Amino acid sequence: MPLPSQVSHAEDPADSLVGRREELAVLQAAIAAQPSLALVEGEAGIGKSRLVRELLASPAVVGRRILVGQCEQLQEPLPLSPLLDAFRQVGNLPAGAEVLNPVLGALAPLVPEIASQLPPPPPALTDQGAERHRVFRAAVALLDRLGPLVLVLEDVHWADTVTFDFLAFLAAHLPPRLTAILVARTETGRLPIREALARAPSGAARVVGLSPLNRPEVAQLAGRILHADLSPEVADRLYDRTGGIPFVVEEVLRTFVEGPAARTIPARPEALDDLAVPVVLRDVIVQRLLTLDDDARQVVNAAAVLGLVTDDRLLAEVTEHDAGEIARSLARAQALGLLHDKGGHSCFRHALAQQVVYEAVPAAERRWLHLRTARALEAGAGAPTAARLAHHYRLAGRHQEFVVHAEAAAEAALAHGNDATAARFLLEALEAQGVPQPDRVRLALKLGRAAVDGLAHTEALPIVHGLLVTEQLPAAVRGELRFTHGRLLRQSGDARAGYLEIGNALADLADEPALLGRALAVLAAPETVTDRHMREHVARCDEAAAAALRSGDRSVDVAVRITRAGLMLEQGRPESWPLIDDLLGGDELRTSYRERARACLNWAQAALHIGRPDRAEALLAEGRRVSEQADYLRLTEVVDLVAAAVDHAAGRWDGLLDSVRRMGGADATFGAASLDSRLLHGSLLAAVGPAEEAAARFSEVIAVAERVGAVWPLIAARTAMAQLLLTMDDAVGAVDHARAAVADVRAKGNWVWGAAPVACLVEALTVRGPDSEAAALVDEFAAGLDGTNSPRAQAALLTARGALASAHDRGDDAEALFGQARQVLMDAGLRYDEAQAAERLGRLRCERGAARGGPDLEAALRSYGAMTASRDIARVCRSMRQFGVPIPYPWRGGRRSLGQTLSPKEHRVAALAASGKTNQEIATELFLSRRTVESHVSSTLRKLGCGSRKELAAMLLDIAE
Repeated sequence: MPLPSQVSHAEDPADSLVGRREELAVLQAAIAAQPSLALVEGEAGIGKSRLVRELLASPAVVGRRILVGQCEQLQEPLPLSPLLDAFRQVGNLPAGAEVLNPVLGALAPLVPEIASQLPPPPPALTDQGAERHRVFRAAVALLDRLGPLVLVLEDVHWADTVTFDFLAFLAAHLPPRLTAILVARTETGRLPIREALARAPSGAARVVGLSPLNRPEVAQLAGRILHADLSPEVADRLYDRTGGIPFVVEEVLRTFVEGPAARTIPARPEALDDLAVPVVLRDVIVQRLLTLDDDARQVVNAAAVLGLVTDDRLLAEVTEHDAGEIARSLARAQALGLLHDKGGHSCFRHALAQQVVYEAVPAAERRWLHLRTARALEAGAGAPTAARLAHHYRLAGRHQEFVVHAEAAAEAALAHGNDATAARFLLEALEAQGVPQPDRVRLALKLGRAAVDGLAHTEALPIVHGLLVTEQLPAAVRGELRFTHGRLLRQSGDARAGYLEIGNALADLADEPALLGRALAVLAAPETVTDRHMREHVARCDEAAAAALRSGDRSVDVAVRITRAGLMLEQGRPESWPLIDDLLGGDELRTSYRERARACLNWAQAALHIGRPDRAEALLAEGRRVSEQADYLRLTEVVDLVAAAVDHAAGRWDGLLDSVRRMGGADATFGAASLDSRLLHGSLLAAVGPAEEAAARFSEVIAVAERVGAVWPLIAARTAMAQLLLTMDDAVGAVDHARAAVADVRAKGNWVWGAAPVACLVEALTVRGPDSEAAALVDEFAAGLDGTNSPRAQAALLTARGALASAHDRGDDAEALFGQARQVLMDAGLRYDEAQAAERLGRLRCERGAARGGPDLEAALRSYGAMTASRDIARVCRSMRQFGVPIPYPWRGGRRSLGQTLSPKEHRVAALAASGKTNQEIATELFLSRRTVESHVSSTLRKLGCGSRKELAAMLLDIAE
């Protein structure tokens, strides 16, 4: 790649940069501060590449090597294609006495242009993840060798997942003499690697976001194109018509440069009225296209079918023109601005230009061109990718050939761990016309496997179900399809239906012990389905072990052992931990990344259920590491959910409410995790407010969980609702919900899960004194916990016994039991539960007149404050005032407790109200109506659970600092 001094400036006056000086300065600063990362983003046509071109021609890059890679818009993006594209430009490696890093040899097969300068390729690795990691290391080592270097990767929004993984890896291992500049569109959504870029050890990436030009800048750009100054009226009209997007401005005006309009536009605004602005780009490109002769237009049409970058050889074969005719046609298209030269190739100026030309090709001609392209690819040198062939055969309407290549493309994607791409190809193949029944069944089985591990369960479900309903299938095939169907149902969130469907598959799988073992292992997992006692899950686990033994398949045996460890952990059996440690240390799970990731995350959730956030955090870290290494997209939402649940249990609530709220949003793709995320959202709202929103969330989870038969969210949501109602002095409602939760626990036969519902029900029943139901329940609970080791359950039993002792006026016993419960929770690291225990103990001691009650309530207040638990803070403050305990003023060590509850305007109104100002005084100071102030004050009191302005003042002590 030439050094900047060799980069030529375009002679077109429009090519001189308009605006963007601040953005250019940011990029120049990034180059001066190597190592560095920069992200240039904006909508299509906004001038991203133009800005980078200006940067590469500036003195800031003098003496630095430049490499530019381009991402292509392919149906199946090629792994690392932009990086390899850049490496092909390297030429000669820098001379040096040091021995080349042998890991560089991993790049030799991928970049044959420089292979002779690299060490020999190392021996191939059987593990795909390890092989990919080695290539990543080699790429970083080469970038280091080439420094000082500016690496530009264009159109990163089209990058494949492997490239995104590499960029995240690069961000964490940035060579000291490298500036990496990524160019991406914003309309495709937030890049998957933004978080990695933000946390890069060298410092967060500089983000340069480009916005449309303003009115003076549009006038300046247009004036340069038209070689004349524009009147303000013309500039305004042009700005309104183009929205200030530089590319559209250029395309609108460049057409008129050669005609009479070039002379009239600068003075006459109405000269622009002939342009239909909403479709102006399409009109301009089609107009240029129509000026071409038939042969040139056919070549450009074929180029649009091929993609953004032309291939002269392929164009010649598709159009049956010789090389000279191809060259002349491309030159004519370049002269008209339809194409431009880039790296010795003719390219469309923009993806929009290619799209407009493609859509302008008559449908029949498009099909013919796609067919010709597919045939030419098959006949040409080298092996074309199945994905590319499938793309062209599909659009050619050749269903039989398409299905063949789509299936091959799916197999290739699966081999690379890309389940989402595989599922997409299989879905398209199944939608093709005339696919024979045996092929449909085979494709559906592959789709089911890909969808279970990917994110296509919603699309795959009706296809698999349709085959089961309409086709006569052999027993083994029907059994596997039923098993797949059941797993897809579970994955989409329909727990009961999925469980029943897998149960229906067992008979058909009798002669397939490996599949039978896996199906039974799924049925042995207890945490997803109601109406099944733990005894049945244990029995299914034993049957699964027998099937695994009969199959002789070690992977099935590992799957069953994973399930058994989880089953025992959910019951709080202490022997579960040695099983887990043995599995994590064994060879089978060490090399099976996806199985290991799933296991770690399932065990982490079980560890939280029994009250071991420390073990949950360790398992989460391992699950996250392995799932990222395996590129296991399906687990992304689960990883985020478990991480949020661990943070909730450990009291790390900074920003947690916002992140949890996003988990249950419209972009959520994993239905099985949806209920858990909504439950966690409600739990946070119950602590920070508003209470009515928390109640609505719990009601929603309860209704859905009852409908789909999901046991764990159902028990937890009913309990959370009961606990919320207790804080609102609704003991009757709390009893109803807690009783329902206890009934679910009793039906399931797992009393470890009864920790929170039992403690809550006993507390609600004993509000007014001794209660026989509560006493009997505590005895039943204690018996059910025999032989278990669960901090949550142990603390709940102590709390329930303390509530009984308090109801019988045995204050000393109650105080001791509550203190022991608090200590158990403290030792377990369950910070929010510990704060609740401190509050409970403090109230009891204050009621008894014990001096230690005040410090207990203050400790609870500080803990709630650290978690910004506004409603809990208000409740403790009320208790402290009730018992005459001084509230710290100002509240030292606390964080702002209202940011997640009140709007900014409510904050201001609340602060003034707490300071003693009247509504009229507040209205005058903030230029609001008195009625608006009254509404804000009322809303604030309601959200924070305060009964008066005096209580509100206590809530706002940290703001008074």
